[in-house]
Amino acid sequence: MPPVPPGRVKLRIHRVDLDVLDGSAAIVAGTLRPGLAGRTVDLQRFGRHGWRTISHTLTRPRGRFVLRYTPHRLLTERVRVMFAGDPRGLSSHRNIGRLRSYRLAGASWYGGGGGLACGGRLTASTMGVANKTLPCGTLITLRYGGRSVRIPVVDRGPYVAGREFDLTEATKRALGFEGVGNVWSTR
Repeated sequence: MPPVPPGRVKLRIHRVDLDVLDGSAAIVAGTLRPGLAGRTVDLQRFGRHGWRTISHTLTRPRGRFVLRYTPHRLLTERVRVMFAGDPRGLSSHRNIGRLRSYRLAGASWYGGGGGLACGGRLTASTMGVANKTLPCGTLITLRYGGRSVRIPVVDRGPYVAGREFDLTEATKRALGFEGVGNVWSTR
């Protein structure tokens, strides 16, 4: 392998799909410039003990690479792409955001007014969800139709079989939620 030209190593990212259902693969595609083939590129996540490699691949002709990682639990962690370099080259890394693994959860929505089980009053602008078991104030991230919101548990419910969350009217609007169906949840 020819040495990496000093000072010229760059990671270019072309595709990032970091929001995935539990058991589905996150995908990051890019190029190691200047067209470096046969080099190792890592996908790393940041945890309690620093950066840890969770996937790696070798670059193809013209430096192209595709990294895949399938989480087997719910998680939300910072991730980056890393090229550690070679004996004559410089390393390079790119922070690419947060990897979030979701699960499907049945949901509906409710509106109107009145008091909330966790305190406060329900209005048309109240952002939150009702859940029977999560503690009041627990933050969750929900996704639907490519939109996501991070909201607290503000009430109790729903009391219909097969539904885990009742979205407030404002949360429903923010997600573009249709009424009854599945959302992606981090809890």
